[in-house]
Amino acid sequence: MARIAAPFGIKGWVKLQVFTEFADSLDEFPVWYLQGPQGWQEIEVEDYAVNAKGVVAKLKGSDDRTAAEKLGKREVAVPREWLGDAGENEFFWVDLIGSEVVNTAGQKLGRILTLMETGANDVLVVQQTTEMGVEEQMLIPFVGDVIVKVDRDAKQVTVDWSGEYA
Repeated sequence: MARIAAPFGIKGWVKLQVFTEFADSLDEFPVWYLQGPQGWQEIEVEDYAVNAKGVVAKLKGSDDRTAAEKLGKREVAVPREWLGDAGENEFFWVDLIGSEVVNTAGQKLGRILTLMETGANDVLVVQQTTEMGVEEQMLIPFVGDVIVKVDRDAKQVTVDWSGEYA
């Protein structure tokens, strides 16, 4: 959902690079999980703010700049079940990752490795293995003209896209 970008100030705050639709989305969660050398660790959020310099947070135990620096560039997450349901025709990226992508002709194009935001629209990064065993990636725009159906339960996305567009 975010990544710690850098320390912010001298009182232990950190600046965040947020990957959610709205900058204040993480404010509703009192606890986050930070990815570290020993895996995901729970940490309490003491304060959170969106200001002119970006998104910043004060995490429990981070009381000075040195402590904030030790948090490094860690990934920030919350458990999926805390997010609730996405609205109709809305999707959490985490729900799409790993889904099989097939086109309207029934051709399997691969699995969604990740998504990326381009400014104009989101893009599916689809991982496929060629007949020669080579891993390749295909970029497919996540727009209404291309996405035909998203079946969350079956973890399958149907697209109006040719396998030749790679």
